[in-house]
Amino acid sequence: MSDSSAYPPLRAEYERTLPPPGDALSPGLSRSLRFWQIGALRKALILAMLALIWEVSARLTGNDLLLPTFLETAHTFVGAILDGSLLSKACISLALLLRGYLCGIAAAFVLTALAVSNQLGRDFLDTLTAMFNPLPAIALLPLALLWFGLGNGSMVFVLTHAVLWPLALNTYTGFLGVPDTLRMTGRNYGLRGLRYLLHILIPAALPSILTGLRIGWASAWRTLIAAELVFGASSGDGGLGWYIFQNRNELLTDRVFAGLAMVILIGLLVENFVFVALERVTVRRWGMQR
Repeated sequence: MSDSSAYPPLRAEYERTLPPPGDALSPGLSRSLRFWQIGALRKALILAMLALIWEVSARLTGNDLLLPTFLETAHTFVGAILDGSLLSKACISLALLLRGYLCGIAAAFVLTALAVSNQLGRDFLDTLTAMFNPLPAIALLPLALLWFGLGNGSMVFVLTHAVLWPLALNTYTGFLGVPDTLRMTGRNYGLRGLRYLLHILIPAALPSILTGLRIGWASAWRTLIAAELVFGASSGDGGLGWYIFQNRNELLTDRVFAGLAMVILIGLLVENFVFVALERVTVRRWGMQR
């Protein structure tokens, strides 16, 4: 008969109540520190600080023609929103931007698909990217006016150029970074051609693709405003750049700053609502990005 003292004593079973997940992640944080963890609140404080610096600088300058105050610009901005003049110009610019952005996306994915399919396509994309990516899109505006005339075609051409090369370069770089394990997995499942591209390469390269979309959007937005400042109205209707240009000629500096504020506001909205939401439902949800 074995000796029971050779075995360790049995511990009594018990249950432990775990704290809520939020408390477990941030134990002992005060209410103020928890508020500080909210990214939107931190960004709002940064914007408020910049607005305060603007207001103080304008009051020290004392010249509304050179630098109107933040409060005066905000009043003009709200008035232009309410009378519809600023919103109508923004809609014109955004409609034109969307056309050029979609054309650039389509062209970038065609070039990238050719690049991942064969060596000639890779050489073709490398050569064109090295040639045209450093070329500012606005520099092509005089040629676009000769080729497409005074109309939306010229603007769409330069916007397509602004989107195409950064998106194609980032997408192709993302495809090159796809691990061999995923590639072999797709081959083992019998994926070829377009199915291989859609189910393996694009999901794995999505962080780089989103980066290219972001860079292409910012480049196209800058190009559009600059082109409208130089090119002016398109088919009788001008966008935000034309709004800024007209008010600068009339020395309405507060309206110039209101137009610039609308450009910045649209950029903030697209970045924080469109691209952040797209990341949240894709790469962050899949654990590919923190």
